[in-house]
Amino acid sequence: MAYDPKRLSVLAYANGFTLWHYLTNDTATAVGTAGYFNTATDMLRSGDMILANVDNAASKGAGVLVVKTNTGSVVDVANLTAFGTVNDA
Repeated sequence: MAYDPKRLSVLAYANGFTLWHYLTNDTATAVGTAGYFNTATDMLRSGDMILANVDNAASKGAGVLVVKTNTGSVVDVANLTAFGTVNDA
């Protein structure tokens, strides 16, 4: 699958920072790959954060991505930092 702009939405904006939400069936590895968000270069800025729900059709992971760089043609985000841990109880 590929980036779907209909699944990226603004949660909050202040002082040049945007908090986004993104929902996808793609894996955390795919979403964390440089270039995944390239068609959103006009919206994403370095330092923005994306709360992401990934693997939505399978394991339903969630975490945060931080936009590391946006050159105007390539967006690179840090790998997904997952929320929560495995519950072994």
